[in-house]
Amino acid sequence: MTSPLAPLPTSAPQPGDIVRTQYLVIMAISMCHLINDVMQSLLSAIYPLLQEEFALSFTQIGLMTFAFMGTASVLQPLVGQFTDRRPVPQSLAIGMSATLAGLALLAQAQSYTWLLAGAALIGIGSAVFHPEASRVARAASGGRFGTAQSLFQVGGNAGQAAGPLLAAFVVVPLGRPAVGWFAALALAGILILGWVGRWYADVRREAAKRPAPKTTTTLPRRKIILAVAVLAFLVFSKNIYTASIASYYTFFLIERFALTTPQAQVMLFLFLGAAALGVALGGVLGDRFGTRAVIWFSILGVLPFTLLLPYASLFWTGVLTVLVGFILSSAFPAIVVFAQELVPGRVGMIAGLFFGFAFGIGGIAAAALGVLADARGIAYVYEVCSYLPALGILTVFLPRLNRRTD
Repeated sequence: MTSPLAPLPTSAPQPGDIVRTQYLVIMAISMCHLINDVMQSLLSAIYPLLQEEFALSFTQIGLMTFAFMGTASVLQPLVGQFTDRRPVPQSLAIGMSATLAGLALLAQAQSYTWLLAGAALIGIGSAVFHPEASRVARAASGGRFGTAQSLFQVGGNAGQAAGPLLAAFVVVPLGRPAVGWFAALALAGILILGWVGRWYADVRREAAKRPAPKTTTTLPRRKIILAVAVLAFLVFSKNIYTASIASYYTFFLIERFALTTPQAQVMLFLFLGAAALGVALGGVLGDRFGTRAVIWFSILGVLPFTLLLPYASLFWTGVLTVLVGFILSSAFPAIVVFAQELVPGRVGMIAGLFFGFAFGIGGIAAAALGVLADARGIAYVYEVCSYLPALGILTVFLPRLNRRTD
């Protein structure tokens, strides 16, 4: 297969090395993250369409999100742990192929069972993609770990933001089979990831010729476990709230303000677009001011706005949607970088654990919130979720490690 991009130098960046940042590699992996997450976002964006076509309850919609996020959650840390010991650069293209297969099932499914299978395949694709892609971003960072993590993640957030617009202006007017048209994007992603895999394989061969870097930390094991648990709780609060937006926000807007489905999806785009901007700046600010400061600002700082959102007018709902999306999303690059500093030498496992935990919490939350919405109404869901960012106070228990985290 002919590489779609020109080859890069194969010098091997290692943790602690100050080398030239390979922005072309980072942007390539970010573009594929965009493609991967467009497919994921399409799933939740077409829920109103699927609900009408298959007469789905909110509980069934929540189970679809659980099928997607559950497979991603369980598999990601396992994939990350395996690839820490034996990296498989070409697994990136394999993961995108699973996403492509899931997309095809969503487009052609004739029953709810096949919709669940398509959602699960997209989750498997994400489970394979995220740990190895995060490792590639770190290898190409040149020591700018937060910036590289942000650039990698912003592709995913941009893909999530684009999904509702694509659903509103392509899938809704043309019908569910139009989802299959996005297979071309997945094929492009497979080609790009094939090239990235070859670049990373060259990096690995060069790295094998050098002494292994030190992978120790000065913190006691007990403090490391406590810090990782705190970071997990912060992801817990962030992703339950995000799951409520991704799965049910369009229904909330349609019920509260009598919006059409395309209008509600444009509002969802405002949240996801602001989230993409927050991710883009979160890692850069973490490199500049320290990851703890960014986590404080993001998780706890968003609380006043989430508390106001369930009661706002349509105009202020739009304003608050942008603020919540921007502030809340800026934490995740900082959380991943902080965790990787806590457990050096386990880049894939940490990435898989936190991406997987995020997916798992989102999936379980989506299913539980669906049951709650059926029982108490969609507005009640947002009243309950508005208090979740208060868990950001747990940031006080995070240790100071070095200039990147202080």
